[in-house]
Amino acid sequence: MSLKKGQTYEGTVTEYRFPDKGIVNIDGQSVAVKGALPGQKVSFSISRKRTEGLSEGRLGEVMERSPLENADPTCPHFGKCGGCTYRRLEYENQLNLKAGTVEEMLRKVYPEMTFEGIIGSPDINGYRNKMEFTFGDECKNGPFALGLHSKGSFHDILNLTDCRLVHEDLNIIRNVTRDFFNDLYTAGKIDFNHKLTHRGYLRHLLVRRSVFNKEILVALVTTTPDQCDKIDPDAEQRIINEYAGTLLSLEKEKRLEGRIAGICHIYNNSLSDVVKSDRTDILYGVDHIYESISGLKFRISLFSFFQTNSKGCEKLYEKAREYASYDGGGVIYDLYSGTGTIAQLMSPAASEVIGIEIVEEAVMSARENAQLNGIGNVRFIAGDVMKVLCGEEGAGIPKPDMIILDPPREGINPKALGRILGYGVDRIVYISCKPTSLANDLAAFKQAGYDLAKAACVDMFPHTVHVETVCLLSNRKPDTKVRIDVDLEDYYRIKDSKKNQN
Repeated sequence: MSLKKGQTYEGTVTEYRFPDKGIVNIDGQSVAVKGALPGQKVSFSISRKRTEGLSEGRLGEVMERSPLENADPTCPHFGKCGGCTYRRLEYENQLNLKAGTVEEMLRKVYPEMTFEGIIGSPDINGYRNKMEFTFGDECKNGPFALGLHSKGSFHDILNLTDCRLVHEDLNIIRNVTRDFFNDLYTAGKIDFNHKLTHRGYLRHLLVRRSVFNKEILVALVTTTPDQCDKIDPDAEQRIINEYAGTLLSLEKEKRLEGRIAGICHIYNNSLSDVVKSDRTDILYGVDHIYESISGLKFRISLFSFFQTNSKGCEKLYEKAREYASYDGGGVIYDLYSGTGTIAQLMSPAASEVIGIEIVEEAVMSARENAQLNGIGNVRFIAGDVMKVLCGEEGAGIPKPDMIILDPPREGINPKALGRILGYGVDRIVYISCKPTSLANDLAAFKQAGYDLAKAACVDMFPHTVHVETVCLLSNRKPDTKVRIDVDLEDYYRIKDSKKNQN
């Protein structure tokens, strides 16, 4: 039987692959159905047909649950929100599923590697320290909403009331914010930003909360008044000040467990649906909070990268430090260093730690964090890792004796990877938030003479499909720089060719 695009089929998921792909076999042809769990019987329609490799299917109905689905979701939004795919799975089943998919991917590259399993999150609910909520309507011309995008929709906003991934303080702030602006919206005095017309005022609500210090940072993201047909520019500041006062009343009324450290107003006229700042005004307090990790204190600003699970972050970095096990007193590179957490944790073992990070705000925070913690042997460079390592920006910095990597989801830029491998250091610790990107990069490490000594997962995102992976790579072939540069060029040409075929 030949699969037909748009046609609906039924089948049982017999295999599971990261991220969130259930494999169904129909008459010898394999289809990857996003959102289908192992053991489920599902209906699906073919969204992309391929003559080679996996075809893709769009999940229709779960006709029979998986034997793994034996837990109460305990969330009023489960099924409508796309965030918590694993809510029906007991936590132990979630961990086993994540560890199994990651181990399978890694063993395809390194069959003999030592896999140390998965470390669970200390908290499985209320663990997120940051959320970005979106203003909109529940459906076209529907009720005013503030929440997350509905599952499978770019436009519809799920009007959250009780997200179980965040602390109750964040739920309270979101609900009060929605109610405050809903009254103005109903009265025709304000509007949300419409994605098609790019007109409208309200865009996002960004909230950060430090788990250990219990400080809260709130940022309302809007367009400028000239991008909105309803808001009166003369009334804007009064509305914004009233909103800030409403938030502060929560603290006065002792409705929050934490303390509001700052309230900010961000103007963003970007056409893309991202949270960014054209201008930021501080309405109250400061534009940052502090978090404590492994005995060190870190300043976190509005747009600083910081792991979203603070207690899980400690587990992740403990494993990274264990794998590094370096006490050579040499130079350590912390690439994609964010706010400098890893660099500072590794500083006692090195003569100098050099962190490289493209987000300038994060670098400024990293430098301040180092001063805050009294650490003098760390240096942070603002710039793209590839450009710093391969260009004049990196001129004069000493070569590393060990490297720690924590790249973005897409993995390491090929040119940067070539440079990293060219140093030929004995040990590299690679932290990854996307196992598929990690597996692609590991193929290049193997080709360059590195063994995957051991690997482990750390579950930073309970109830979701995501997981962090930590790998220790050891160099078995010194002086391989010339061969590396040639091999990497060929390797990525082949990889890109296969990607285009898929």
